[in-house]
Amino acid sequence: MSLRVQKNCSLAPHTTLKVGGEAAVFLVVTTKQELVEAIEYARTASLPIALLGSGSNVLVVDSGFPGCVIKMDIRGRVVEDHGETVELSVGAGEMLDDVIAYSVENNLWGIENLSHIPGTVGATPIQNVGAYGVEVKDVITRVTAFDTSTNQFEVLNNDACAFGYRDSLFKKEWGKKYIITEVTFLLSKKSNPKLTYTDLQKHFATEISVTQQKIRDAVIGIRSQKFPNWHEVGTAGSFFKNPIITSEKYTALLSEYPELPGYMQGDGTVKISLGFVLDKILNLRGYAEGNVRLYEHQALVLVADTGATAKKIQLFAEKIIEQVKNKIGVTVEMEVTSL
Repeated sequence: MSLRVQKNCSLAPHTTLKVGGEAAVFLVVTTKQELVEAIEYARTASLPIALLGSGSNVLVVDSGFPGCVIKMDIRGRVVEDHGETVELSVGAGEMLDDVIAYSVENNLWGIENLSHIPGTVGATPIQNVGAYGVEVKDVITRVTAFDTSTNQFEVLNNDACAFGYRDSLFKKEWGKKYIITEVTFLLSKKSNPKLTYTDLQKHFATEISVTQQKIRDAVIGIRSQKFPNWHEVGTAGSFFKNPIITSEKYTALLSEYPELPGYMQGDGTVKISLGFVLDKILNLRGYAEGNVRLYEHQALVLVADTGATAKKIQLFAEKIIEQVKNKIGVTVEMEVTSL
């Protein structure tokens, strides 16, 4: 086998939260064939398998992972021109923001609102990553994945991915058999600015001409004010999901908190701003316990300072969830997944 086998490898440096224990075995794959080899190695050694991209949405437990962690590093971009649209197929190991920069440089519209989100392309369908009025489900046409139950590569179209709010087929038990190796985005050559998000509406209120680069620059500027630099501190960005509640529950909350932002969903439910709840209702922005805190500029963001552990982060997050439940009767889920 050509793969380099690393044993008892610390996973903390491979995640943006910068905490967690060791992987019994750590393998980096750069091609589909190497992925097949890595899976075969783990099976031969009777080791459970876990996948890792850039580690920007993962909390590794302090005890580590007693199996084989496969780091996805398959790169490459292929462009298929369809006249007014382009299909951009990207290797799962490519950094999302690099691909967005490429799309902006080539005047391909559709993903510029997702600028400055840390993480790899392969992770975006799993979480249905979204920001500033755009979700990847809006632009993904298909996903190529390795089915570990059949040992075959399979192409899943948008519908098959069963996208939901920060959700997809790949987060369901029956979908975890898939390992994503490539994502194909449908992008437009025509100008198509999406400025429905409040911050962008305000930013471009007096702009006559809105370009992709202007949108990208604006999003990067807004995110830089709200999110800490994950190169410098331990963070996974937004740690919690914005809750989705019934319209009746939202109406009841509005009677007590008239300024609570809510966004109607297609099924009649309402997505509320957890950042507003944590900040304005619970006054938790900047709240800290030991080495773990909610970011002083955005309460939805958890920061793990030097000395933090996965256990401390977990307990802190559970306490925040409990406070929200006790105050407004809404159950909050973590956006970050555990390994």
